[in-house]
Amino acid sequence: MIIIAGSIRLDPARVEEALEAGWPHVQGARGQRGCLAYQWTLEPREPGRVEVFERWQDEAALAAHLEGPHYRNMLATLGAHGLQGAEVAKYRVDAHCPVYDEQGKARADFF
Repeated sequence: MIIIAGSIRLDPARVEEALEAGWPHVQGARGQRGCLAYQWTLEPREPGRVEVFERWQDEAALAAHLEGPHYRNMLATLGAHGLQGAEVAKYRVDAHCPVYDEQGKARADFF
């Protein structure tokens, strides 16, 4: 699994407009093969900041997304709505498990 996480910065005066214009690209990405999650979330205490979170089944699915129309059109849409910067990284996941064990205790270890 691959996780994409980070934030983008948009013109605060245009961020709502940008999110609305980008919504079709989010929906399109969610329908792509191998997309497990795809979210843009407005950070309410930092005007213009949008948190990005994606989960992809594998590198092939992510590559298809990055080469496809939803990603390309999303970049163009954000650029047209005051994109000021981005700090986004990808993570390859080699293990995962619940945060809470069967007794409801939060655990840092992988059990």
